Amino acid sequence: MWRYAFRSNQNLVELPSHVPQYKAVLIVSPYYRGNVGYALHVRPPVGTFIVRPLCRLLAVCLLVAGCSAPGADLPPIPNPPPGAAYLLGPGDQIRIITFGEEQLTGEFRVSDSGTIALPLIGSIPASGRTTKDIEAEITQALKQGKLFRDPSVSVEITAYRPIFILGEVSKPGQFPYQPGMTVLTAVTVAGGFTYRAVKDTASIVRTEDGKAVEGRAGRMTFVQPGDVITIYERVF
Repeated sequence: MWRYAFRSNQNLVELPSHVPQYKAVLIVSPYYRGNVGYALHVRPPVGTFIVRPLCRLLAVCLLVAGCSAPGADLPPIPNPPPGAAYLLGPGDQIRIITFGEEQLTGEFRVSDSGTIALPLIGSIPASGRTTKDIEAEITQALKQGKLFRDPSVSVEITAYRPIFILGEVSKPGQFPYQPGMTVLTAVTVAGGFTYRAVKDTASIVRTEDGKAVEGRAGRMTFVQPGDVITIYERVF
């Protein structure tokens, strides 16, 4: 810290003997009423007292940054189990092929309410179900309506819900989902990380059972259709 030695007409306050020799500048300062006083403004050589406080400050900053890392308070987002069947959701597009029935053959979109509207059958629930479930539902409906004795139905996904990438990527926005996508491949589609990006941790908001949940994700975490990925900005 700055040290001072005060001098007046009556007395002189000396610096303690253990204080090292410093470079000094004499400046006028009326500290004593009625007398001409001087303050000896003493400053240590550059580097004498600056290095240690700066090191302490840097250590504290790094500690605070580590404790408050973006996403540190979020639970890990669960990865789907290997081989798990994909569950349809609003925005997915499927192709239904019904052998011998052109009206029930074509592409259909899962509506915002989670259903698909089919000719001759009407609306059937699709959200949260697999393509095999949809095949069985259509087959059963055709049998119950006595439209077909032994219908042959096939269902496949033609387009998935998009994913959304926000934060520190070059081109944030909405992108088509591809099976097997990870956070890293999603960032690549969005033009890569910016120079300010946190590259090992991200946030994913995912809809599960009709509820939005947020979790922490790593670079190799698998992405699901409809996920909203946020790439954080680093502190330093």
